[in-house]
Amino acid sequence: MSRVYEVMFIIRPDVDDDEAEKLITSFTSTVTSGGGVVKSVEKLGRRKLAYTVRKFNDGNYVLMTIEASGPVVLELERRLRVTEPVIKFITVRVDEEEKRLAKVKAARGVRRKPAESAPAAADAAPEPAETARASA
Repeated sequence: MSRVYEVMFIIRPDVDDDEAEKLITSFTSTVTSGGGVVKSVEKLGRRKLAYTVRKFNDGNYVLMTIEASGPVVLELERRLRVTEPVIKFITVRVDEEEKRLAKVKAARGVRRKPAESAPAAADAAPEPAETARASA
């Protein structure tokens, strides 16, 4: 069963662009050889890290969106872990979030807008103070 994942990894800042491109292509080939699909690859550029990681204060961020099964993701994570230029990575499953957002959008489409129902409710029901005066 294929699921959608976002894999973000940080490459050391001293790695040149050609070597970084080779790393990215090797990771995409890992996914495709395992039967997965790489939906997108975004190079987010060099950014400052929130804290020092392996004596580095900044790194080159890369975000991959993939559709793959569990064993393919495990193999990709294993390769990220043993690749020396990669200093940090995280994998997040996003297909459940997409389903949740679709449900919320569908529920919002069914509901009436509060601006339309507020004037009708005010005209139909008298205020409690007025009913107390009428009965006295």
